[in-house]
Amino acid sequence: MYKNLQYLYALYIKMSFENKLAIVTGSYQGLGKGIAKKLASQGCNLILVDIDDNLYQTKNELLQYGTKVEFYIGDVSDEKTAKSVMEIATDKFNQLDILVNNAGIGGMNKKLWELPTDEFDRVYSINLKGVFLFCKYAVPLMLKNDYGRIVNIASIAGKEGNPNASAYSSTKAGVIGLTKSLGKELANTEIRVNCITPAVVNTSILDEFTQEHINYMIEKIPIGRTGEIEEVANMVSWLSSKECSFSTGAVFDISGGRATY
Repeated sequence: MYKNLQYLYALYIKMSFENKLAIVTGSYQGLGKGIAKKLASQGCNLILVDIDDNLYQTKNELLQYGTKVEFYIGDVSDEKTAKSVMEIATDKFNQLDILVNNAGIGGMNKKLWELPTDEFDRVYSINLKGVFLFCKYAVPLMLKNDYGRIVNIASIAGKEGNPNASAYSSTKAGVIGLTKSLGKELANTEIRVNCITPAVVNTSILDEFTQEHINYMIEKIPIGRTGEIEEVANMVSWLSSKECSFSTGAVFDISGGRATY
């Protein structure tokens, strides 16, 4: 009986995502790839976005799910990238249902007064400006059908502020603020805008941090481990679904108990 209910629920979820179009930024590898894989397995068509030239490899992997997959290689901080991706959505699918702003970088581990200004600008451009640009050009497409789900990937660092990571922490705090603002602006529509604040997740972004900084982040997690890609992808899946109907401008923690508010 339980297995039958599980099967029926999985079928219902797949039907609710079928023929929906999702854009996932930063989707060549890691968390973005995991999120794209989850959405594809549930029936979503996809547009993958990443600056890495090997993005086509991820596209080929996701074709196994039988959905349509397009990709665009570009920098999310470049306005041209957001415009071009929305043109693909319009020309090839004539719709946009889901946007997952996942692209982000960790930046240097340095004290604020030692951080080069151009490094702060680099982190800001990708982590916050990129989210702004994709939301800016995605929302008009969603408004045409009065439906959409936007999920922004922030970080627990955006709530608490990690030492030696002022650029990363402040830009992720900015993502939280942007999410709350846009969610309120669209509250009288059928577009929902939410963000998640993961603690450290086991992805390649850890390569950008010192081992000392990684240890600091893990020690802050009561569960005592990093998060896994699949755990985050499952939360993003729900926030991208029709079932997420009464939450908007909200922040969802997935922090292993680290979050204090």
